[in-house]
Amino acid sequence: MKRLLYILLVLGIGNFNVVQAQLDSIQKLDEVILSDVKLKRYASGFKVTVLKDSVLTKSPWSLTDLLRYNSNIYFKENGYGMVSSPSFRGTNASQTAVVWNGININSQLNGQVDFNTINTSNYEAVEIRSGGGSVQYGSGAIGGSVHLSNTLSFMKHIDHTVRMSYGSFDTKRANYGLSTGSNNWSVNAGIAYVDSENDYKYLGTDKTNKNGQYDNLSFNLNAGYLLNDHHVLKLYYQSFLGDRNFSGTLLAPSKSKYEDTNYRSMLEWGYFHKQYTSKVKVVHLLEEFKYFENKDAEHFSFGRVQSFIGNHNLNIKLTETIDLRTIIEFAKYSGNGDDFANPNRNAFSATALWRHQVSEPLIYGLSIRKDFTSDFTSPMVFSVDGEYRFSESYALKLNGSKNFRVPTFNDLYWNPGGNLDLLPESSYQVDLGQEFSSKFIALKLNAYYITTKDMIQWVPDNTGLFRPQNINKVTSYGGELELFLKHTIGNHHFNMNSGYSYTVSENDANAKQLIYVPLHKASLNFGYSFKAMEVFYQHLFNGEVNIIGGQLDGYDVGNLGLSYNYTISKNVHSILQFTINNLYNTTYENVALRPMPNRNYQLQLTLKF
Repeated sequence: MKRLLYILLVLGIGNFNVVQAQLDSIQKLDEVILSDVKLKRYASGFKVTVLKDSVLTKSPWSLTDLLRYNSNIYFKENGYGMVSSPSFRGTNASQTAVVWNGININSQLNGQVDFNTINTSNYEAVEIRSGGGSVQYGSGAIGGSVHLSNTLSFMKHIDHTVRMSYGSFDTKRANYGLSTGSNNWSVNAGIAYVDSENDYKYLGTDKTNKNGQYDNLSFNLNAGYLLNDHHVLKLYYQSFLGDRNFSGTLLAPSKSKYEDTNYRSMLEWGYFHKQYTSKVKVVHLLEEFKYFENKDAEHFSFGRVQSFIGNHNLNIKLTETIDLRTIIEFAKYSGNGDDFANPNRNAFSATALWRHQVSEPLIYGLSIRKDFTSDFTSPMVFSVDGEYRFSESYALKLNGSKNFRVPTFNDLYWNPGGNLDLLPESSYQVDLGQEFSSKFIALKLNAYYITTKDMIQWVPDNTGLFRPQNINKVTSYGGELELFLKHTIGNHHFNMNSGYSYTVSENDANAKQLIYVPLHKASLNFGYSFKAMEVFYQHLFNGEVNIIGGQLDGYDVGNLGLSYNYTISKNVHSILQFTINNLYNTTYENVALRPMPNRNYQLQLTLKF
């Protein structure tokens, strides 16, 4: 029973308050059970925002839609459901890392993740870590990182979740999730399917979104087995199969089509001891695409990259207040495609993380990392962070770091245009944060400054051919606010979370704001529930953004939802949810000449048993 209790505590299944004596025994195991313990244990001075299952269920399943309304990240989307690229604190899409159960999954081809290829219905939590994270997560973690987490519950249980929805534009979604286990093994699995005609109206015109159809299928499987009191074995697997037609613009139609496939597998063996813990990870990643200029023709361009990664984490508890973690990682990347031949890359990295609890209110961390790569020289990077807690309700946080992004296979080997002389981008950043909390309110205030040099940008040469060059130096700075409110009066429950960001991101050469970086962005999520009924409202404001040759107007968009919770039987619980998206029928674009959907509706049924 004692063993089961501390496993549950580590997994965060319960919200327990535990005395220090109990925590001492738990700490020996937490490094093994959690797939990405670095995110919280070695990030005292960083802002980390956790979006839990209750938030995920109110969003339309894509990572883009989830973060659009629940973070300070701005997204440019080439029409709804098409390619989606983030801008985190004024940086570009390849400077935001996406981390899957502790592993950076940014593409080796273009350096980024299309956020519309991540279905959130099969994840227990999505976490947002603001600020530079290259020491822990490698290339691309300059503006911040987004973490996709699966948890394993080691207790005797079996739970099923079924979600089905139908909405405007003939949009169909279905998801089944299973979680089961015992005291020494655990399995959770999920499968999700999305299909849409996506033929929404272009408001203010007589046109519709033609050639915008998409469908995708995703599958997650996670399993763990406690071999004995010191060893645990875990398996993580995720796949995504997507088929999209690419929408045209207001001025030009399109007949193109894009098929993308992603497979991710990870086997993890953990060993824990009184004074140290060890984790060994073996990872395989496969990304593949087919692009059809004409969906009715047989010809297509093709690309594929396979990644094999070996990773060893060793955490040593030097004293009661000092921890040291070392990470050694080797990766082999192999690509082949029509436009970049058969590139290969071998990479090795060594990382050291130091954590010191100086006193009850003061904690700091020091980190350093060096990468060795076969086709270019990577910089040494570092991170310093700390937290001082003046009281239970107020804390001051500070972090500073040097970060980097390596040239991708497209940057180096694209034919024609690749540049083998590229240098990695390097960036320095500092972030000062304050956190206030009480029984009813939580407030986070952050100010940051980022400078990036050797920015890689594709520009035309003297022949007119676009080639990547290290040309730009960019400075970004700004402020962020997050406010959370929660209050209960009898059976009336109120909650609100809101955010605002002010972002300046300028090219030092001309002191102009970068394209598709809004100076102002704000979001609001409000919920009210009474017994079985709940009403929620989402609002998004995006300020105007610069585009090539002009500006794109800002916009306000609101969504309204109503849900009813009903217990069908002792073991069957249902939630019926109706949502109106774009409540005010706002005409807006977040990429020029690519309108977003008009007012639309969605009905969703969730069954838990």
